[in-house]
Amino acid sequence: MNTHLGRAAVAVATSAMAVSLTACGSAEDGDGRPGGSGKGDAIKVGLLLPENQTARYEKFDKPLIEKEVAKFTRGKGEVIYANAKQDAAVQSSQVDIMITNKVDVLIIDAVDSKAIAGAVKKAKDAGIPVVAYDRLAEGPIDAYTSFDNEDVGRIQAKALLEALGDKARDGQIVMMNGSVTDPNAKQFKSGAHSVLDGKVNVGKEYDTVEWKPENANTNMTAALTALGKSRIVGVYSANDGMAGGIITALKAAGISDLPPVTGQDAELAGVQRVVAGDQYMTVYKRYAPEAAAAAEMAVALAKGERIDGIINQKVDSPTTKGVPSVLVPGIALTRSNVKSTVVDDGVYTLAEICTDRYRAACEEIGLKP
Repeated sequence: MNTHLGRAAVAVATSAMAVSLTACGSAEDGDGRPGGSGKGDAIKVGLLLPENQTARYEKFDKPLIEKEVAKFTRGKGEVIYANAKQDAAVQSSQVDIMITNKVDVLIIDAVDSKAIAGAVKKAKDAGIPVVAYDRLAEGPIDAYTSFDNEDVGRIQAKALLEALGDKARDGQIVMMNGSVTDPNAKQFKSGAHSVLDGKVNVGKEYDTVEWKPENANTNMTAALTALGKSRIVGVYSANDGMAGGIITALKAAGISDLPPVTGQDAELAGVQRVVAGDQYMTVYKRYAPEAAAAAEMAVALAKGERIDGIINQKVDSPTTKGVPSVLVPGIALTRSNVKSTVVDDGVYTLAEICTDRYRAACEEIGLKP
């Protein structure tokens, strides 16, 4: 994906989110869905995030959403936070607690998109609007914000094709998709296939249980045995964690000239592997526009105001059609644009990326702490 086009798309999405809420005033949104309490700025926003093992949730999503809620409520709104630590049952209980605490709106990043549906209905029955965050929760949600997941898959696949060049048909690729319990994984997979089908030979393809790097490592080891290490010309990996497990398996098999491996999330370890040349690319997703969209929609819904001026499209979940949504585009991060993406955006410092282990590689591409 062209970086400048990615930046322009982000700017468009961000400007769409910045539409003033003062123009809103109805007690229903654009689809006639009921709004929230009709309160002023002194609202309570329940924020439920899925786990704390991935650095992004505590480091980026939580503080960004808190900052944006404060912005849209003139400092009078309160964010009540809970983390489910990857337990769907715990998250459902947290929704019950939020209902008891009479929050005015919920922002939920579901551990399990299907399992949360009952809790979403409870909130809805209690008159509490629900914004699905990052993952498209099932149940009667009022709004949704995430990244354009099919486009993420297309970005990964296009980068892989570019890296393969004339070798695209010379051998076989391995596809390491995410967990079947995550609706995003299905969309990444669909987007990737829309680009790769007919252009590469897929030797092995896996749906990776719980997105775990160790499961990706096991799958990759099996693929190497089945296909032969000399026949694998590239690996589609749906995220950075799995890419790490895949690359470990490739190196353990004695492969020194690594095939291109994709990723997603721009995790620090993933960015460092990109700098080192072990991982070809990752998809960098700017969390600030996503958090801003969630906060703006949540505040509007809590106040009983319209959100049709905020959204940029509508999506269907398995249970709810035409969900008002804001989808944010991703950016292909390779060795060529580390500085102009994660460094310039303040996600990581050069010192964090260019540790002693990666210092020489950093200098090679013009990164100097």
